[in-house]
Amino acid sequence: MNNNIFQKIKTGLASALLCSLVLVSCTDNFEDMNRNPAQPTDKEILEGYYKLGAFFPQMLNYAYPAQENAYQMGENLIGDPYGRYLSIANTWSSNFSTFNAPAGWINSPFKDAFEKVYGGWTQVKEQTKGEGPLFAWAQILRVTSMQRITDLYGPIPYSKVGGGSLGSAYDSQEDVYKNMLADLDAAIAELTTFVAANPNYTAMAKFDKVYNGDFTKWIKYANSLKLRMAMRIVYANPELAKQKAEEAVKHTLGVIVSNNDIAQNAFPQNPIWTVTTSWGDSRACADIIAYLSGYSDPRLSRYFTKSQVANGPEYLGLRTGIAVPGKDWADKYSSATYTQTAPTLWLPASEVAFLRAEGALRGWDMGGTAKELYEEGVKLSFSQWLASGADAYLQDAVSKPGDYNDPDPALAAKAISTITIKWNDADPFETKLERVITQKWIAMYPLGQEAWSEQRRTGYPRFFPVLVNSNTDANLKTRFASRIPFPPDEQNNNTQNYNEAVKLLGGQDNYSTKLWWDKNPNKGW
Repeated sequence: MNNNIFQKIKTGLASALLCSLVLVSCTDNFEDMNRNPAQPTDKEILEGYYKLGAFFPQMLNYAYPAQENAYQMGENLIGDPYGRYLSIANTWSSNFSTFNAPAGWINSPFKDAFEKVYGGWTQVKEQTKGEGPLFAWAQILRVTSMQRITDLYGPIPYSKVGGGSLGSAYDSQEDVYKNMLADLDAAIAELTTFVAANPNYTAMAKFDKVYNGDFTKWIKYANSLKLRMAMRIVYANPELAKQKAEEAVKHTLGVIVSNNDIAQNAFPQNPIWTVTTSWGDSRACADIIAYLSGYSDPRLSRYFTKSQVANGPEYLGLRTGIAVPGKDWADKYSSATYTQTAPTLWLPASEVAFLRAEGALRGWDMGGTAKELYEEGVKLSFSQWLASGADAYLQDAVSKPGDYNDPDPALAAKAISTITIKWNDADPFETKLERVITQKWIAMYPLGQEAWSEQRRTGYPRFFPVLVNSNTDANLKTRFASRIPFPPDEQNNNTQNYNEAVKLLGGQDNYSTKLWWDKNPNKGW
């Protein structure tokens, strides 16, 4: 990444900052008062509100992409088909599903994150001198974004972003994760001290469409993100994973345990509605429909619309990795039920419960047993989606994922998992892990990239194979995508650092080279 990008961002945002300063000029005569150093003056509150507030909406909207184009390029076309929530319903012969995405598609997530998120973050860092609660908040958003980006590509620029060289050097993914965890720890500590001294601080509410300026909830979110990241590295660094997971759960404010604290962005238009209902570029994936149908899961009708395919089942998903004959054909498959005004989900309470369930399964102190937390995850998901029957569902020891019954026999497939729903302490570890991850996957809908990351990490849930592979990489004949290639723009414009990044990757710059944390010896691919 070339640093002139950052210069352009800084110039544009500095102009916005200059305009905002006019709004606070009336505060210049405020007197300093003897006070608790942790307690902001009225002047500091107003200056924080007007000087720095303008930089947060953009960071919020791109930390997890909410704008429709950024969402489609950064989540829908990658995470959704790889995580098997939504399948591509357009006739694009080059796409991620078939492992031959165009250069622009590969560039886009990287570019959006580094331009949009780092643009605001850089300004906040400069104005706060890298200190205080607003910088801590910006750090949480930075980590939210970069965790997604590193889990797409592997090594990324992190510790040296915005330095004085012509391009930004890359860190290994191991170092990125360690730095992100350290940044989260510092941000959590800063905000914890701040909210203890300022419990009613809401000056940033106008600029915060996730938690309305409630820093207590941001702390719970940061701890939950920390827990997610800790579990992500469990096969690469189990000691650090356990330490950080237990820290997150045992923090004084803890993690997200209620649907009232779900992290979601109230963006004006839900991007899933846009790509499915408005544009018609995606349809429900065959995999999740097969699982939900086999389980007679009440969430099926909450997630997806009924199919219009003649001679097909009531709900019918579209296989990932096929040659779509036409949009009119694909339009008849089940679609997402998301409305135009629904918020964009970041992290649900159910996911946190399942993370804790897996931690308990591994012998960590997660504040409950694996069974208790597993069942809590299911109940939270049912409640989130206003579905009834969670208790009966959890007692089902018979139902299994279903077959995929497409009217076209060439697309049909037999069930690839026999995992049941009811918890059984007598089951072996891997069976219980598959049960946790399968229900976690169902509950995390529509977080496609997270679903894909968990499938890469654990091998669960089990997915139908891709039918069309347009890549020459022989490993993709039997394996799923482990990453996406580095951005071609980086190869062309940041060549030296790109070459070093490939060395840090430890393999070829292709779809099949595993990321640093992808070290589970039991997953089978």
